[in-house]
Amino acid sequence: MKYVLFIPLPLVASTNVQKTFFVLLIVCVCTHTIRTTYEILKHKETLKAGKLSFVIMFTNMLLLWVSWVLLCSYDILKIHLPAVIRYTGLLIAGIGLVLFLAGLFTIKTLESFDGDLIKTGIYSKIRHPMYTGFILWLIGFPVFFRAGFSLMLSLLFIGNILFWRYLEEKELENRFPTYNTYKKTTIF
Repeated sequence: MKYVLFIPLPLVASTNVQKTFFVLLIVCVCTHTIRTTYEILKHKETLKAGKLSFVIMFTNMLLLWVSWVLLCSYDILKIHLPAVIRYTGLLIAGIGLVLFLAGLFTIKTLESFDGDLIKTGIYSKIRHPMYTGFILWLIGFPVFFRAGFSLMLSLLFIGNILFWRYLEEKELENRFPTYNTYKKTTIF
């Protein structure tokens, strides 16, 4: 018996699919912009991370993640990929989810307000497993959904995440004197 993972994909970009795609595109770009603005304000110490900003950013990120998967599924530029490549994309996205959750469960929050530098669990190998996981989602989902436009857009969004990481690294270097030593023993 053959088992097939079925996720409905629009085969032809109808007018409704196009409208949905563009709405999702706007949501994705806006949520990325909001997160980037938040990171910049935090870096400039104009905004102090707190519970309210955490709730706002968590909601923003949930909207970003959901809109990204939907954007990929409604992509108006479908590319032809063999099934093995498509399901490799799903595997990449799945690995990204595992890395993200491993990072989240190790720190137990999406925003660390105070405390020590976390160097245990997944953080003993990867400095930014949540960003790494997110990058893998940005690559994996467009491949799985055969989403040509989303795959191109993922390059911009990956650059955005690398910028977030850059700002976070600067903050961690300032907060923790041992951070540069820690960087030498881990990847990304």
